[in-house]
Parts: sequence; structure tokens; C-alpha cells
Amino acid sequence: MQITTTGLVLREVKTGESDRILTILTPAHGIISAAAKGSLRPKNKLFSATGLFGYSDFALFEGRTMYRVNEASSIEVFFGLRQDVESLALATYMAELAQILSPTGEEAEKLLQLTLNSFYVLAQHKQPAAFVKAVYELRSFSEAGFMPNLLACEDCGKYEDDRFYFDLRQGSLLCAACAGQRRLAPNLDAAALAALRHIVLADARKVFSFTLKGNSLTLLKQIAEEYVLCNLDYPPKSLGFYKSLQLGGL
Repeated sequence: MQITTTGLVLREVKTGESDRILTILTPAHGIISAAAKGSLRPKNKLFSATGLFGYSDFALFEGRTMYRVNEASSIEVFFGLRQDVESLALATYMAELAQILSPTGEEAEKLLQLTLNSFYVLAQHKQPAAFVKAVYELRSFSEAGFMPNLLACEDCGKYEDDRFYFDLRQGSLLCAACAGQRRLAPNLDAAALAALRHIVLADARKVFSFTLKGNSLTLLKQIAEEYVLCNLDYPPKSLGFYKSLQLGGL
């Protein structure tokens, strides 16, 4: 049986001299594996459309263990992701998160759109890489069923405060006073909390439509990464490489 679908190549593995096995995120079929025979040959018709992080139209034949790419036509290659090592490393990390979440149905379509939007913002350098990373981490996990409760303090119901404590394991908020009663130190200021609420609750088309700088962005980055790690059994390998670039000053 043959299917036609759009898809984003999240991973590629070379097999033999010129073949690749692709991991593709599709809107209706979720994460699938597909063999692209001869696609590493520059003159092959599949060469550009099956490259890593390429978004393409695919015609796929369903085999016993995986699909086979019969035809592919490139829609977007996100060339800007390859222009600096930080962008490439971050795209690799986001792609690994998508594979870990492995969504199906409506969740797959939402994650595909989020990943495409994130790649675009990153490739076009419209926002700092750290900003894109935090948005992707929080929104992808919220869409996958890990949406935190950000309405108000879970103890007293306060909606606004200068400082809040975000409980990573419970995914809930405590205002500064209630956090203090539990001997917990606030880890969000008002701007970081507003950004967190926007990322989780905004329309998908507007998820990147805000600005955040300074210490508030630092707090958001910390919360986003820690929230992902708290909900995973193991840290993604690509995250370690991305963070090594930050420590190395690249």
C-alpha cells in the first residue's frame, strides 16, 4: 500500500554506500521509519528532499518493517540550521525530543507544526537559540500531556505576585508567601511566569510572539529544561552536546 504525506526528517542513518534510513514526523501517521534507497547520491532524485531536517512531500510504500520512499519533493530545507553549530545542535535536540514524545493523531500534527515553526525561527535567527529552546521544551511537553497547572497558587489561589515557585514534579504554582511556608525558594519572577503561561496556553500561531530578556529569560530557560528532564527517564544525548557548546563558549 502506498501513502502520500508531508513529513519532517528528524534523523537519518546511513546504510550501505548510498542508502539512508529516515525517521520522519508526519501529521497523520506520527513517527515513521522509511528506507531511502540511493538517496546519498547527489544526482539521485531523492537526494535533497530526504536530507536531515528537510520538510517534504513523500510518496511511501508500506513494507513489513518500515516504509520505502518512492518519491519525495522538497518543501523547505531550513538551510540556516546548518550555518552555525549551535543552531544545528539545538535542532538535533528538538528532533530527539520529538522522537521521544512520539506523538500520534492530533498530537502528531501539533508537534509537527511546532517543530516546523521552531526550525524556521531558529534558521532565520528571529529569536536567540536559548529562547527557541525554552519555547519548544515547554510547548512540546504541554501538547504531549504534560501541561502544567499555571492558573494560580495551588494553596491560596493568588494569580499575580512578584515571585512564584514552580513545582517541577507536580507542575503547579505556589506564590512567594505559600512557598515560604513550605520553606521553598521562588524560582520564577512575574515576567518569567507570564512567558510560561503564554508558551503553554497561546494559540499555536502566536507561541513565539513575546519577548523576554535578562534574568527573566534565564529563569525561564532553567525551568523549561528542568521540567523536561523531570518528566523523562533519562536525559537526551543531544542535550549534553548542546550544553557542551554553551560551556565551551561557542
